Amino acid sequence: MADSADRITLAGLRATGFHGVFDHEKRDGQEFVVDIVLGTDHRAAGRSDALADTINYATVADLAMARITGPAYDLIEALAEAIAGDCLTLAGVHTVEVTVHKPAAPIPHTFADVSVTVARGLEHPFVVALGSNLGDREATLRAAVQQLGFEPEIRIGRVSGLVETDPVGGPEQSDYLNAVATGTTSLTAPDLLATLPRLAARPGRTRTVRWGERTLDLDLIQFGTPGAPDEVRSSDPALLVPHPRAAERAFVVLPWLDADPRGRIRVGEDVIPLALLAAQLDPSGVRPLGGGSDD
Repeated sequence: MADSADRITLAGLRATGFHGVFDHEKRDGQEFVVDIVLGTDHRAAGRSDALADTINYATVADLAMARITGPAYDLIEALAEAIAGDCLTLAGVHTVEVTVHKPAAPIPHTFADVSVTVARGLEHPFVVALGSNLGDREATLRAAVQQLGFEPEIRIGRVSGLVETDPVGGPEQSDYLNAVATGTTSLTAPDLLATLPRLAARPGRTRTVRWGERTLDLDLIQFGTPGAPDEVRSSDPALLVPHPRAAERAFVVLPWLDADPRGRIRVGEDVIPLALLAAQLDPSGVRPLGGGSDD
């Protein structure tokens, strides 16, 4: 889960609930204590000193109290999960950690407390394009997808089949193998973008000249859902999202369509289905090799 440096902590929220696997727990109830830590960004509130720019602690408490005193769960794990999900619906909450204490749990021994903690973050969809035209291209691309999925805050969804493509622009060079991977992450767009060159720079991977041959190239094509609140649109040279040339590149659009037949891409102010865009592109320089996968 992505770590947020700024936090809001609500500790020791107490109420009677009726959660538990035994009939007497659901009948008689007992006290539950909840601690909540919200990962957020305090910079706007720190500058403005305005309640509208932060998270209302009372709202957080109300959400948790409604779960504690509401319909019964058998497990406090389920109660914690429900509270975490409610907190993530609040604007400005990036991550949440919820601890549910059950100090009167029916255990026939002396003990101080029983608690469970869940940590969750917002999951944003992303699209990454991969390319290689040096060395064992197929092995490189497959290893890159695997390594991307090993990152603790990244979950790979569907991966396209491989396509062989003619190089576009730059010096004369070998044909590329390309693929597209989709997935979700609790990272921010800048943090995900920073992860890609680190993977591409692993030992044994080289890039000879700008626009030239390279062992591995990873490009962040899209972050968030086009048209949705989590969509990231940035013209900052350090974070160009959506990728400004993706819609023009058959070697991106065609494998992306293979991975996500219902996918959409932003082109200017419009959001266009990939299938419609693919029909307008010249596929002659893109030769499918197959081998896609999904979760």
